[in-house]
Amino acid sequence: MSIQVLNPGVLSTFQDKGRHHFQAIGVSVCGAMNQSALQLANLLVGNPPTEATLEISLTGPRLRFEQDACIALSGSMADVFIETEQIPINRPCLIRAGQTLHFRQSHNLPMARIYLAVHGGFSLPAVMGSHSTDLKTGMGGYLGRALQKRDTIHIRKPLAPACRQTLGNFFRELGIYLPASLGLQKKNRIRILEGHHWEHFSTKSQEKLLNSTFTISPQSERMGYRLQGHELALKEPLQILSEPTAFGSVQVPPDGNPIILMADRQTTGGYPKIANVISADLPVLAQYLPGEEICFDMTTLCEAQNLLLQREKKFQDLLAQLAPVATRLAQCYLCEKGASK
Repeated sequence: MSIQVLNPGVLSTFQDKGRHHFQAIGVSVCGAMNQSALQLANLLVGNPPTEATLEISLTGPRLRFEQDACIALSGSMADVFIETEQIPINRPCLIRAGQTLHFRQSHNLPMARIYLAVHGGFSLPAVMGSHSTDLKTGMGGYLGRALQKRDTIHIRKPLAPACRQTLGNFFRELGIYLPASLGLQKKNRIRILEGHHWEHFSTKSQEKLLNSTFTISPQSERMGYRLQGHELALKEPLQILSEPTAFGSVQVPPDGNPIILMADRQTTGGYPKIANVISADLPVLAQYLPGEEICFDMTTLCEAQNLLLQREKKFQDLLAQLAPVATRLAQCYLCEKGASK
C-alpha cells in the first residue's frame, strides 16, 4: 500500500489548502501554490477538493506504485508516462502495482507546477489541521521536507487488481467537460487591485506598474516572486508597522524591486504594498517560471469578486459531473484479504 520514490525531482512536497488559522502565532499558511489545480486533480479522482496532493515543481519525480491506484495530474502541461505509455493531464488514470510514473523533460514544454492526486489520499499526519509541508520550519507533509530518493509514501485506498478491467472501461468511456478557466491558463497579464499603500507611491511608479513588463527573478520561490526591470518609489519616506500579509500582495522593499508574496510567505511584513493580485488570477500566477515576463492590469473589487464566484460555480458543476468517479472507485477498494468490496 505504498509508493517508492526512485527519483524525487527538484522539489516535490505535499500540499493542501494550507494552515489558515494560526497566522496570529506566526505560523505560515503554506499550502498549494495553485489551489485550482489542487482542487481539479482531487475532483478527477473522487477526492474532497482540499485533500493533500503532491506538488511537483520544475522537474518531475520517478515513482513506483506497489499497489493499483487511481491518479490524476493537473496544473502545468507536461510529458508524463506510466512505463512507456504517455498519460493525459486533467483525466483520471489507473496505474497498476509495480508500474512506474515518470516525467520527461521537454525544452518545448517547460513545467512550473503540477499536482498529483491519488484516490483516497496519501497517508500523512495532520499538523494544525493541515497536511501541507512548511519547508522553513520542517513541519507537516512527509517528515516536514521535500521528497528524497528511497522515501516510502503510503496511500489510504489502494484498488483491487480484480477491478482493473471494469475500471479501465469506465475511465475510457468517462466524458469530462472541463471549462478552459479550470484547466491550463497561461497569459502574461495579471489582474490586480490597488494595495493598502497605493496612494503613497509616486504617479510615475503607479504608471510603471501598469504599463511596464517585469521579469520574474531567478531568486523567486514559494515564499515570493521577485520582479526585475523597473524600480518603484514612494512619494516620500513612509514609516509602516508590521502588518498581516496575504497571498498575492505586491510589496516594495527599499531597493524598489517589487515582490509578490506567495504561499510560503511570512505572516507579517513591514514593506509598503502597492497592489494585490486578485484571487482568480493566483492560479495563473503560480504557473510562472523564473525568467518569464509578467504585466499587470488594474481591475475593480466587484469584477474580482465576480471572477472568483464564476470559478467556484464551475468547480461545483464539475463536482456534480464527476460524482460517479468516487462511487465507482468505492466499489473497488483492496480489502485485507486482497478482494474488492
